[in-house]
Amino acid sequence: MKKVRFVAPLAALATVAVVAVSLAGTGAAAPAQKQAGYSAGLVSDVGRFNDKGFNQNQLTGLKYAQAHIPGLKTTALESHSTGDYLPNFASLARKGVNIIIGAGFLLANQEATVAKQFPNTKFAITDYDVTGAPFNGAKSPNVEGLTYATQENSYLVGCIASSMAKIKGGNQMIGVVGGVKIPPVDTFLAGYQAGAKKCNPAIKVLVGYSQDFVDQAKCKTVGQNQIDQGAQVVFAVAGPCGLGALDAAKQAGIWGIGVDVDQSYLGKHILTSAVKRVDNGVYLAIKGAQSGQFKGGANLTFNLKNHGVGLGKISPNVPASVLKKVASLRKLIVAGKIVPPVKVK
Repeated sequence: MKKVRFVAPLAALATVAVVAVSLAGTGAAAPAQKQAGYSAGLVSDVGRFNDKGFNQNQLTGLKYAQAHIPGLKTTALESHSTGDYLPNFASLARKGVNIIIGAGFLLANQEATVAKQFPNTKFAITDYDVTGAPFNGAKSPNVEGLTYATQENSYLVGCIASSMAKIKGGNQMIGVVGGVKIPPVDTFLAGYQAGAKKCNPAIKVLVGYSQDFVDQAKCKTVGQNQIDQGAQVVFAVAGPCGLGALDAAKQAGIWGIGVDVDQSYLGKHILTSAVKRVDNGVYLAIKGAQSGQFKGGANLTFNLKNHGVGLGKISPNVPASVLKKVASLRKLIVAGKIVPPVKVK
């Protein structure tokens, strides 16, 4: 595991261009064009750069890199559909961009295809363990994974949620709304379940999936169903779609929990947020590649210990006793004495 150092929060500014260039045939790709200076590119997933979370925060990291790495040139390509993934990667590679970052798990197959066609170009991918298929570790020496131990901060979030339900009394039930059922989503959910049980053994955790990361109405429906069953807290792990579940929580007068970024700006109903510093991941991937520290075929891991994941603002309504418990659990996780699960029960 590579040790990483984190930087202060970043400011976001986006310039988005979409270029459609496809890979032709199965033979060797055309040579990449040479560029003066070092360059970095970012390809969004279908959540796009205005999602107020996962993609936008990676764009923040790209712009931070541009501001803090002398001479760095950056390009951000937005994907409006899954059909844009391959041409977006190919476009950046053909232009000779030095390191190209895929914004998430869903882009893996297309990124792997282009990475094989351009073995002299460096690639990185958020939320994907490159030691497995389709990259297969050493077989993709030009691809680096950026992985996040979100089971750790979600464990703490689960503790807060179940503790607040216990304090309130009544139905000992909380909910979580996932987007598509993929490992980066389930990692959040698994930690949440385990942390909730740790701090309130009587709690029941309702788990639902919208099978969507964009449509807020779908997440609102899943969240409302959980509220109707008695959930006192709803955790949304579904990108922009999750805003619908948080809105359902607000309308019902219960707690909501944000994801990826600090979503306390949504209102006083936000209990806290499970923050994922994908902005720092993007910056450090670029910085490492530019300075000769690129680790192809392996992963950079971001966790509680190196502040790659954490908690957003916690509601002032959370008692000091709960905060003390959460701080204690955090220390145990960092020390390796508690290992939160990554699979949903």
